[in-house]
Amino acid sequence: MKKPMNILLVYTGGTIGMVKEYETGVLKAFDFSKLLKRIPELNQLACNIDSVSFDNPIDSSNMNTTHWVTLATIIEENYTNYDGFVVLHGSDTMSYTASALSYMLENLDKPVVFTGSQLPIGDLRTDAKENLITSIQIASLRENGKAVIREVGLYFEYKLYRANRTTKINAEHFEAFASLNYPALIESGVHLKVNREFLWQPKRNKKLVVHKVLDNNVAILKLFPGLNNDVLQSILNIPNLKALILETYGAGNAPTEEWLVSELKKSIQRGLHIINVTQCSGGSVILGQYETSIELRNMQIVNGKDITTEAAITKLMYLLGTNISANSFKTIFETSLRGEMR
Repeated sequence: MKKPMNILLVYTGGTIGMVKEYETGVLKAFDFSKLLKRIPELNQLACNIDSVSFDNPIDSSNMNTTHWVTLATIIEENYTNYDGFVVLHGSDTMSYTASALSYMLENLDKPVVFTGSQLPIGDLRTDAKENLITSIQIASLRENGKAVIREVGLYFEYKLYRANRTTKINAEHFEAFASLNYPALIESGVHLKVNREFLWQPKRNKKLVVHKVLDNNVAILKLFPGLNNDVLQSILNIPNLKALILETYGAGNAPTEEWLVSELKKSIQRGLHIINVTQCSGGSVILGQYETSIELRNMQIVNGKDITTEAAITKLMYLLGTNISANSFKTIFETSLRGEMR
């Protein structure tokens, strides 16, 4: 008889942890200690399920780096006692948090599955129940004594994605997330279809290292027709700014006006890290493919390749927190650390 897996649910806040009182229509927090009573289907899984909640569960719009450290610490403190973790999180910033955790949990060898829902768990047509049940099932998957998933994933509407490849694409549909540059790791139908060739393979016998120093002296600038020099200068000269995500057009293109090129070049020369990330949901930055990105390539702007904005900004915070040398920064950022870019 197979040994039951020990799974820890971590509730940070969000719609999935709410239930509606039918008499009043008021939403209230779900009591996860009564999870098996409310969702008896979970008894069919060979799992022991425990739960822990943030002291003050929050709407994910209020998520910040301090909360990320709290979440990473919960996983760190419980790492040896559980076979897998399911993080319940509001959908609005889930891709940011899940991307951040993928960097913070170095040498992760167990599943950390983020999930949430568009409707509260007690609603008639809720997606919460399926997302929760399947996330727990995925976190408990084993083959030859090892976890099938050994990375941070995000499960929503029948698909498990690599978390740092996701972005939220819809505020109303159940299919709220997409991973346009990387295939799903698992697809849920009548059976769970595991796409093994796309799974992350961590280094063997490496001890979990949890990084808790994040530097949020970063910003994002989305290029748009009509951007003027005053706006650009005000952003590039923010006090203590260390790095900037520049969301460019298409395959990494930007206007060729002399003032814009000059300001970017001066900022890089004085030590500001600027990362070129495409505004497009899918596709990649290919510096030099068009004339409008040749100047960016020549000034040694960091190539974000096919990384998402969510994964890029959290990678920045993580790398700046490790105090890597300025000379190494470009090379390390352009290297895939957790499968976040090709």
